[in-house]
Amino acid sequence: MNPPEFTSPSIEYSLLAPLLIVFGVALLGVLVEAFAPRQLRYISQTSLAVVGLLTALVMTVVVALDLTPRGDSAGFGQIVAQGAIAVDGPTLFLWGTILVMGLISALLFAERQLEGGITAFAGQAAALPGTQAEREASTQGLEHTEVFPLMMFALAGMMLFPASNDLLTMFVALEVLSLPLYLLCGLARRRRLLSQEAALKYFMLGAFSSGFFLYGVALVYGFAGSMRLADISEAVAGTVGTDWLLLAGIGMLAVGMLFKIGAAPFHAWTPDVYQGAPTAVTAFMASCTKIAAFGALLRLFYVGFGGARWDWTPMIWVIAILTMLVGCVLAIAQSDIKRMLAYSSIAHAGFLLTGFVGVHQVSDTGGVLSGITSLQAVLFYLVTYGFMTIGAFAVVTVVRDASGEATHLSRWAGLGKESPLVAGVFAFFLLGMAGIPLTSGFTGKWAVFTAAVSGGAWPLVVIAVLLSAVAAFLYVRVIVVMYFSEPVGEGPTVVMPSLLTTVVIAIGFAATAALGIVPGPVLDLAATAGQFVR
Repeated sequence: MNPPEFTSPSIEYSLLAPLLIVFGVALLGVLVEAFAPRQLRYISQTSLAVVGLLTALVMTVVVALDLTPRGDSAGFGQIVAQGAIAVDGPTLFLWGTILVMGLISALLFAERQLEGGITAFAGQAAALPGTQAEREASTQGLEHTEVFPLMMFALAGMMLFPASNDLLTMFVALEVLSLPLYLLCGLARRRRLLSQEAALKYFMLGAFSSGFFLYGVALVYGFAGSMRLADISEAVAGTVGTDWLLLAGIGMLAVGMLFKIGAAPFHAWTPDVYQGAPTAVTAFMASCTKIAAFGALLRLFYVGFGGARWDWTPMIWVIAILTMLVGCVLAIAQSDIKRMLAYSSIAHAGFLLTGFVGVHQVSDTGGVLSGITSLQAVLFYLVTYGFMTIGAFAVVTVVRDASGEATHLSRWAGLGKESPLVAGVFAFFLLGMAGIPLTSGFTGKWAVFTAAVSGGAWPLVVIAVLLSAVAAFLYVRVIVVMYFSEPVGEGPTVVMPSLLTTVVIAIGFAATAALGIVPGPVLDLAATAGQFVR
């Protein structure tokens, strides 16, 4: 009896090259951490991460230039890896955005000059906080540098998340990006216990939300008989009336997704984790995680559940309003800069959801409504938000006192006199977040609000505009503290950063200004990304 023939799965390595490069660099980073001498690990890990991310970014551009239209007129791109991954225009746009933000974040991770040649991360994560072993590892150049491979694993998961074409791959990507972040949040060298508390909260609530996501996968599989998004879409299209199994599955999947973007009422972890995590990690999470999670949310609901949009759109309306309300109102009551930026991040998630409910791609309308689609608007907003957020958190790292970063708002009083340049740059980022004209925040909000109005969600836009005015108050309040308040006791101190952090702030500032004045090229690029393949 002849044994059955085994057919090996076909993997399109060329199309998956950016993703595979990031995974490969993460694995190499683990080997460097295990075998390289401690004195050489920092420069080795930093160089490996930067070169790897640049290579992956170049390969993303190469793949994008070679993208071909599908024969079924369903957009540009291909379904690869045995149907598990979709490499299409939106995927490549998100890959490029995540890689750029990851590259900028890697520079923040590598900063040492702010602490007198010592990294901001714990020198030896396994050592008890404040022990001699931890101090020696940090001060004698013997610190562990596992933060770089952890960041690369998280980036690989973030790239896989919005590219996932079935629910199982999406869940795996969710865990791959989440687990390294849980660890990174607990690796702050200063205020170590606060950092570890943040990591534990993030892990516990993250595991809980992942459980909801997995239950949603099971329910949707029970409804559709498949985990592939295209098959789910066909099953939804063939449904007559209301199917409660489907609605329960959509609701549970939404919990897992909305937790990652920090939407209310699943936002409770955000201020504590943003405050306790190392600021470089906070910047990385606030930008890259939200970009990846929104990309996955768009694919899941536009491709898989597009036929049930009238069932889930009211849910998104309610969550968008609640998220904007919680973010804008509670941010006003914060006295810590990082917590304020955390609630600001929650508010921005609500603004993004406003564009999301426009629910139309080019193919849904037979053309572009009002010159912009929901997908194009959300993609553009994610780019603007990423640059503003990383730039703002980079500025936070340079304002310090004897205990480290001076994050209490009162410590920023008089910063405009102490360092006009730093105060001016931070004020510019805050004005961008407020959506003031000539900043990328204005063009980003204009894009998502236009898409929402085109989709018939004008009442939601009215609420969003009113809450944007409320949010503007909290940003102006910080500017007033910096320029028109006298410091209590010793004034703020601005530490001169190395070239790495300076470059991060400069890139964030330039991008925020450029996308506010000339948004056309990036908007056109988002439009060129087209639509999701099915």
